[in-house]
Parts: sequence; structure tokens; C-alpha cells
Amino acid sequence: MGYRYATDREDHTDLASGQVLRSAPGYPGFPVRLGSELAQRAMARLPSRPLVLWDPCCGSGYLATVVGLLHRDRLARVLASDVDAEAVRLAGRNLRLLTAEGLAERAAEARGRAAGFGKPSYLAVAESADRLARGLAERGGDLAHTVERADAFAPSGPPVPVDLVLTDVPYGDLTHWSGARPDAEPVPALLRALAAVLPDHAVLAVTARTRRVPLPGGVPALERARVGNRAAVLVRASDLR
Repeated sequence: MGYRYATDREDHTDLASGQVLRSAPGYPGFPVRLGSELAQRAMARLPSRPLVLWDPCCGSGYLATVVGLLHRDRLARVLASDVDAEAVRLAGRNLRLLTAEGLAERAAEARGRAAGFGKPSYLAVAESADRLARGLAERGGDLAHTVERADAFAPSGPPVPVDLVLTDVPYGDLTHWSGARPDAEPVPALLRALAAVLPDHAVLAVTARTRRVPLPGGVPALERARVGNRAAVLVRASDLR
């Protein structure tokens, strides 16, 4: 895949899973550059105003938090949900990093551990949190966010209209489908379920570790992409009706 928006190979060490953003076994991260590229491809197809982003299979909240930090100036709110209660708890801690207070707490925690354990690596975490805080402030400051437990196959209406769905669906041995999964192919069913609670203009950007992300029969893709072992598809909510 050729990158159209995230064209620079920037150093995203500060955003690495397990650095400032918290990680846990079974909750994989996501390539930062790819997440930024897909978000921007979707944004290019949406109104030129602050947008509401929703990750309905958020896991640790890593992808939603990273995109929120990188594109704060283009977002009004971030919503994250997952059917797994432990994932929701972890996502809540990560999305708190979309605030100056949350990043300051993370930096203070790391400095406390550096003093207590004498490990320079904790100081590096604190410095990363400080840099992320400066970037967040430069792009507009605290980003409103909501994290809740919900089943993506049977979603209730989001608290505010959503413009962009960006999600990496479960795959392989690291994560698994749960909730009211249908007997049929899960991804097309998921897309239709989500589209039912979205406005017509919304764009869904969905990725998975597969050769091709399937769509419901007859539904056109806005575009497709593939990077390594990940495939992605962008589709308009109105086309999923």
C-alpha cells in the first residue's frame, strides 16, 4: 500500500504499546503509521469539521488513543467500546491519556517508579508522556472521550452521532470474537449492525489480519488496502443499509 497522508516515517516511540500507553497480554497494539493513514483516508471523505470517532471493538483502546493523540485537531470526541469488561477497564486508562491530567499522572507514576527502582527506563516513559502532553496541547488540548462496555453485534445508539468508525477486528490466537456473534461470516454482520446506528454519511474503516476484509454481498467498498498481513476496507454507512 502506498501512503497518501502518513508519508513521513516519523519516530513513534512515544506511542509504542507499553511505553506511555498501557498494554496487557491478549490485547495487541496496532501499527501507528497505518492507523494514522487509515484515519486520514476516512477523514478525507467526511465533512471538514471536528469529527466523532468510534472504535466499537476497542480492546485496550490503543488504536483510538493513538489516533486521538495524533489527530486531536481534527476530532471532537472519541468513543470506545468492547464487550470484554477487562478490555474496557484497560481502555479507560488509555483514553484518559487524551487529557493533560491523564498524561501528567502517567509521567508522575513513571518518575516515582524511576526513583523507587532506580531504572532509567521509567524516566524515558515520563519524558515520552511529557512530549505527548505538549503535542496534545498544541493540537487543541483535552479530547472528550467515552468508554463503555457494549456488544458491537448488537450496538445501542452512540451518545452522539458518529462520523468515523475505525476498528481492528479480532483475529488469530491473540484475541477472539465474543458477544452476540451470528452464525454467518462475522465481519459483514458486524458492519451491518454498526451501520444501523450510524448516520448515512459515516465512514467505516475496518482492518483485520486477513487477505481481504469481506463486505456484505453487493456492498461497494470506497477503497481497499493491504499492508503486510493486514487488510483494510473503507465503506460508507449508507451503502450498508
